Amino acid sequence: MGDREGICAEIPREFGKNLRACWGCHLVKTADQFAHSGCDNCDFLEMADREQVSENTSPNFHGLTAIMEPNSSWAAKWQHLTKKAPGVYALSIQGKMPLHVEDALKEARVAPVPQL
Repeated sequence: MGDREGICAEIPREFGKNLRACWGCHLVKTADQFAHSGCDNCDFLEMADREQVSENTSPNFHGLTAIMEPNSSWAAKWQHLTKKAPGVYALSIQGKMPLHVEDALKEARVAPVPQL
């Protein structure tokens, strides 16, 4: 993970029912965008097809924030996103993170974004 300077996550092309948030970092993109390019922060989460996208993301989230400069943004600090790629993030995700995602985060030594 580390420093993400110069990397910008793909911005959702549409806002509606097709948006999903990554369980690991809360990045929001469409299901098609996740299937095409995966998560810009959690490359260890496989998202090569719709089934994997469904397992590693959630459509049940609240609020959005756009983070343009994570290193200097108070919103990124508040959301624990200072080491993530610039992009659109969910403020919180409803439900419980799947065990396989928890295990993948632990194995990659990445702390999950806390739920607010």
